[in-house]
Amino acid sequence: MQAKKRLIDGNQRFIDGTTTLHHQLPPHKHIKNIQDQKPFAIILGCSDSRVPIETIFDQNFGDLFIIRIAGNIVAPSQMGSVEFAISKFKTVLIVVLGHSNCGAINATIDECINKTHLSSSLHSITDRIKPSILPLINLDLPNHELMNKAVKVNIINSVKQLQSQSTIIKESMKNNKLKIIGANYSLASGMVQFLT
Repeated sequence: MQAKKRLIDGNQRFIDGTTTLHHQLPPHKHIKNIQDQKPFAIILGCSDSRVPIETIFDQNFGDLFIIRIAGNIVAPSQMGSVEFAISKFKTVLIVVLGHSNCGAINATIDECINKTHLSSSLHSITDRIKPSILPLINLDLPNHELMNKAVKVNIINSVKQLQSQSTIIKESMKNNKLKIIGANYSLASGMVQFLT
């Protein structure tokens, strides 16, 4: 799929330090030239400030439709945003992008193990992550391994939710107009590993 290849190639340029798009023109020149957006991919990513999505994929203004929320969860507003992008822009690829050392995953693990008290607003996020973590808690894994597995399972569960909970998405997938894949960004290496 060409859209996935564009992301893989862009991430490789980011890792290699050979990015091509972000320094061509001052930002105000890009904005003046963009009348319509035509994103080739939708990225549902974590809101973590260490994961600048356009930068890690070396993509420019208008290339990606980015939806960010702690823990890259699928809540009604995120689903609505995805459906909007599919309907309006005919976007062909959705990437659920998680990352190493995710704070939302860590907070959910801490809540599950130590019964920490969180606000109701934070619960609205951690309650969506818990199904990814609860099966892993009793495996008695070292902390780093638990975190790594939880990040990946959470990505895959978000992919499955997108695939199963929206008629618009199901219809697009059935007609071979849309693919949904998971990916995991390493804060240490800068590499994006595609999981699905």
